[in-house]
Amino acid sequence: MKNKISDNEKENLLKTLESRFEKHTHRHKSLKWSEVKAKLAKQPNKLLSIQEMETTGGEPDVIGYDKQEDVFIFCDCSAESPKGRRSLCYDQEALTSRKEYKPKNSAVNVAKEMGIEILEEEQYNYLQSLENLDMKTSSWLKTPDYVRVLGGAIFGDFRFGRVFIYHNGAESYYAARGFRGQIKV
Repeated sequence: MKNKISDNEKENLLKTLESRFEKHTHRHKSLKWSEVKAKLAKQPNKLLSIQEMETTGGEPDVIGYDKQEDVFIFCDCSAESPKGRRSLCYDQEALTSRKEYKPKNSAVNVAKEMGIEILEEEQYNYLQSLENLDMKTSSWLKTPDYVRVLGGAIFGDFRFGRVFIYHNGAESYYAARGFRGQIKV
């Protein structure tokens, strides 16, 4: 991940985010772009993470506001799991355990490098309540420790008119499975 965003990239990103914000008002009813933009201006490091979300195909947008923390929540809203974050196993332990045909990285590692958090099951269900996503792909989700300690990891998708949460070996990876993330600004 880059450690700085140029003025030109920043300007282009803000235009993209504003356009997406205005186009998809159902994701953030009653929120104002001017307030989001003001928060972003105070946290340029977060803008760099959002740029990475955009660059990897996540199409980040605001999906909520947490009054208690006074933060806007940006999340990957692409129709399918972000293209630039697919073919990854779940975490470093899973990556290390593979003896052959290792993927290039893990979802947990990439999320950390990007400065974002992998969605938890509840967050994924909320995102799916806003619009149907992952109808052809699937997305790794933050896996509870009690599942991970047994070698598994969870992922979700939308099929047959509903959200499904499944399990897989954490070391598995597929061309149609990536991960969705979020960042609070």
